[in-house]
Amino acid sequence: MLTAISAIDGRYANKTAALSNYFSEYALIKYRVLVEVEYFLALVGLGLPQLSGIDSNQVKGIQAIATNFTLEQAESIKAIERVTNHDVKAVEYFIKEQFDALGLQKYKEFIHFGLTSQDINNTAIPLSFKASLEDSYYPVLEEILNTLEDLSKEWATTPMLARTHGQAASPTTLGKEIKVFKVRIATQLKQLQSIPHAGKFGGATGNMNAHYVAFPNHDWHDFATQFLDKKLGLTRSYPTTQIEHYDQIAAQFHALSRINTILIDFCRDIWTYVSMDYFKQKVIAGEVGSSAMPHKVNPIDFENAEGNFGIANALFNHLAQKLPISRLQRDLTDSTVLRNIGSPMGHTLIGFKSTLKGIGKLLLNEAKLKSDLEANWIVTAEAIQNILRREHFDKPYEALKALTRGKAHISQADIHAFIDSLAINDQLKDELKAISPYNYVGKN
Repeated sequence: MLTAISAIDGRYANKTAALSNYFSEYALIKYRVLVEVEYFLALVGLGLPQLSGIDSNQVKGIQAIATNFTLEQAESIKAIERVTNHDVKAVEYFIKEQFDALGLQKYKEFIHFGLTSQDINNTAIPLSFKASLEDSYYPVLEEILNTLEDLSKEWATTPMLARTHGQAASPTTLGKEIKVFKVRIATQLKQLQSIPHAGKFGGATGNMNAHYVAFPNHDWHDFATQFLDKKLGLTRSYPTTQIEHYDQIAAQFHALSRINTILIDFCRDIWTYVSMDYFKQKVIAGEVGSSAMPHKVNPIDFENAEGNFGIANALFNHLAQKLPISRLQRDLTDSTVLRNIGSPMGHTLIGFKSTLKGIGKLLLNEAKLKSDLEANWIVTAEAIQNILRREHFDKPYEALKALTRGKAHISQADIHAFIDSLAINDQLKDELKAISPYNYVGKN
C-alpha cells in the first residue's frame, strides 16, 4: 500500500493485517453492535414485563444482528453518524432499523436503555483488546518464548566469555544467557495475564440512575456486574464516573511495554554478539546488505525490531499515563486516544516477527567463542583466588591482582607458572591447573 501514511498499514501491512479485526473503525463498530445486542438480550433475560413477548426465534434474529454484521452495514452506520455526529448513537439507530426489519418495533426503545456512550465504548474496547491479545499477541510471543527455550537448551553447554562493563569476565554459557531473556519475558507475561480486562457499565455518571428511576425494584448494579462477567467476560469497575478508570488497561500497557523493553535488551545483545563475530548470519540469495559494500550481511532484523519496540513503548507509555486522567466526571480526551491502541500493538507485532526472523538467520561461530576464551585465561584468576581463600592462603586476592590487573595478555602458561610458584601442595596445584576458561562456567 504505497499511499498509506502509517508504516503499519503500508510497508508492514502483511505483518499487521490481522489487527484490523480488533482496532479498525469497522472492528470498533462491530464490537459496539455486539455489546448493544448482548445488553438488550440480557434485559430480555431479566424478565422485564415490557420485553416478555420476545420468543426464541426472535432472539436468534436479534443475535444475528451482531454475529452476521458486515462491512457494508458498518458503512451504513458511518452514514448515520454523518447526520448524528455521534458514533454510538448511530449504532443505536442502526440496530433500531434492524428491529424494524424483524418486526420488533415495539421493543426497540429498550435498545441502549438507560445507557451512555461510554457503557458501550468502555466494554467494546476492552473486549477487542482482549481478543487481540488472545488471537494475535500471545501466540507470537509464545513462539518467541519457545524459540528462546530451544536455543537455551541447544547451547546449554556452549562456554562463552562473559563481559561486564564491556570487559572480559567470568565465563558463562551461551544457553544460560539466552535463558535469562526467556525467563524475564515469561515472568512479565504472567503478570500481564493476571491483570483483569476491566469495563465500565453504570449509566451517565456511573450510578445506574436511569435504570433505578425506571425500575427501582431491580438490583441494577448486580445486573451490570453479572452482565460484564457472564456475558462479556470482563471485570466490572465500580464505582466509576461516566467512564472507566483505565487503571487496569494502563497496567496492561505498562506490562506490554516491559516485555518490549526486555526484547530491546535481547536484540541489542544479539546485535553485539554479531558484531563480535560470535554469530554469522545466513546469506539469503538476492539480498543486498549495502548499496556500496558487497560483503555486508547486516543484523537488520534486530535493528528493525528494536526500532519498532521503541515506537510501541512511547505510545504504550502515553496511553498508560493519559487514560487514567479525566476532568471531573468525564472529558473527551480518552476517546481519541483509545482509537490508537492498534498502533503500539502493530509496532509490537512487527517487532516480534522481526525478532523471530533475525533469530532464524543466526549461525553460531563456535570457533570465535573458543578463540576469545583462549585469549582470556586471565578470567581464571577469580576461581584460583577463591580456592586459595578456601585453603587459608594469605592474601590470595592481592596475589592474583598483582599477576593480572592491567596486563595486556595472560596465557595459560603464565597462569600455570604462577600456580607452580605458590607454596602449596601438589594436589592443590593440580586442582588449580584443572581450571580453564572452558570449564569455569558455574552451573545453570
